[in-house]
Amino acid sequence: MKVIFTQDVKGKGKKGDVKNVSDGYARNYLLKNNLAEEATSGNMKKLEAKKKKEQQQAEEEKKEAELLKQELANTTVEIKAKSGDSGQLFGSITSKHIADTLKQDHNYKIDKRKIELDNPIRTLGYTDVPVKLHSEVTGTIKVHVEEK
Repeated sequence: MKVIFTQDVKGKGKKGDVKNVSDGYARNYLLKNNLAEEATSGNMKKLEAKKKKEQQQAEEEKKEAELLKQELANTTVEIKAKSGDSGQLFGSITSKHIADTLKQDHNYKIDKRKIELDNPIRTLGYTDVPVKLHSEVTGTIKVHVEEK
């Protein structure tokens, strides 16, 4: 019997997969526990429409990420911090500081985990910081650390 999985089933298939399974397994386990539905022509059309909608939504998210990337390229985040005579900061600027300042000053809500700062910023001046906006889109923010 051909079934469409509605949930992940370990060892058999993932959600959205269409597979052939034995009739007894399908009737007594998969269909009874709502883990799958029979692959009728109506259900197949529903699955295709759902996949098409998800693909369209993914493309839309990517376009939004591209627009945000272009906006962030023109943005400079100004952060003031105390520093010593040699330009070394007494503390450090972390991705949390950058995310908070972006939200406060520029009204961009970006999760601190998306800001890919390898090491915290410990010196004065300009630094380019990469930001993961989408799985395929990475932008850059210019961070300017000034003397307080």
